[in-house]
Amino acid sequence: MLIYRILLGLLGLGIVVFVHELGHLIAARLMKIDVEAFSIGWGKPILKKKFGAVEYRLGVFPMGGYCKMRGDGDYEAAYEKSKQGLPAEKGTFFSAHPYRRVVACLGGPLFNLIFAVLILSVIWGVGFEVTTLSNRIILVSEIFPGNINPADEAGIRTGDRIIEVNNRRTESSRDLQRIIAVNPRRELPIRVERNGQLLDLSVTPAMDPSGIGRIGVYFWTNPVIERIMEGSPAKIAGLQTGDTILRVNGNDLPHSMALLRILAERPQVLNIEYSRDGQISSASLIPIYNEAGATSLGIVWEAYRYRTPRLSPPLAVARGASETWETFIRSIAGLSMLFQGVDLTQAVAGPVRITYMVGDIAVDGFRENFWTGISSMASFLALISIALCIMNLLPLPILDGGMILLYFAESFRRRLLHPKIISVFQAVGIVLIGGLMIFALFGDILFFANR
Repeated sequence: MLIYRILLGLLGLGIVVFVHELGHLIAARLMKIDVEAFSIGWGKPILKKKFGAVEYRLGVFPMGGYCKMRGDGDYEAAYEKSKQGLPAEKGTFFSAHPYRRVVACLGGPLFNLIFAVLILSVIWGVGFEVTTLSNRIILVSEIFPGNINPADEAGIRTGDRIIEVNNRRTESSRDLQRIIAVNPRRELPIRVERNGQLLDLSVTPAMDPSGIGRIGVYFWTNPVIERIMEGSPAKIAGLQTGDTILRVNGNDLPHSMALLRILAERPQVLNIEYSRDGQISSASLIPIYNEAGATSLGIVWEAYRYRTPRLSPPLAVARGASETWETFIRSIAGLSMLFQGVDLTQAVAGPVRITYMVGDIAVDGFRENFWTGISSMASFLALISIALCIMNLLPLPILDGGMILLYFAESFRRRLLHPKIISVFQAVGIVLIGGLMIFALFGDILFFANR
């Protein structure tokens, strides 16, 4: 299953990178800049084929890729030979006007945004099934007493339904999480339904180490088993799909999260009373704990599902564009969180972790059905595509944004920059990006070590 996740992850990332580099290729050709090579993956090509003037390659390392424009490395040779200028041969990168080079650099990020719009438009056009939980909540402090969370301070109680946050309807936990996650440390008006009455409150989400907003709630799930994992403790104990857990070790189970409080004491045996087809039975389950004290019983609880309506093409495109723009703006705002005490090893994911996450989301979706797997993976790829767009537009050397900044500076000077300036600028970028990649890889190692 791990290999399956990795392969799906590599496929997904390969698609996003392909779109990015295709944007550079098309933009360069439109700007009359010749392209020598177009590669998916880095390193020595294991496959290559020339069509026209462009050689298309598949690199041995399946992460990343590049679009090599003719003459884009001329500054290195000029600097080594102590030349004051660059060759101006027609069709080369540095012979083009700075604004044409800016367009060539913008092509990749722009195509990533277009790709995200297209994916989300198709998803909204065909409709999709959402698997989530209800908007009824359980206070974390009731399961793990001792900590006061924002939900407690706001006056929210277990059993409340949070039906509105920041003047936006929240029909499910998915809606609620999407709003809370991007608004840490910001006071939000909320409306809850309690015993048939509506109450207007306000809550200020805390920020977790990864920069995500949280208020300290779980979401209510009835203790009804939807699926049992093969070979799990629950399967061995004889529990089945459709069973309703009534009591565990003599404690009533009003919702599935109540089981967490029981497991926190690390009991060696769980004496379970359950209802099956109107009959009450009992079973003994032996949990297996890891070194951190965590355990998986192999139970998947009953979820809340609904299907979105199919939108007409104009409405689907409008919805896809608005979601892309909203995600783009939220992501840019989220960059500021990196300087507000966030644990960067959790907030910054490297290619290994992203590959795993893409594959993991796809596999979980395919467990439901084929179309759920496709839509789940596609939605996450749209998010990754937007993130890749933003990352490449950062004004850092070697990234598209840094090079655009350089070419704007050149246009103001009205003459080519000295090869030494370009060379030093690129060298600084290589060091910065190389350091970031090492840091991200370190964070990925910690991520997998803690799983």
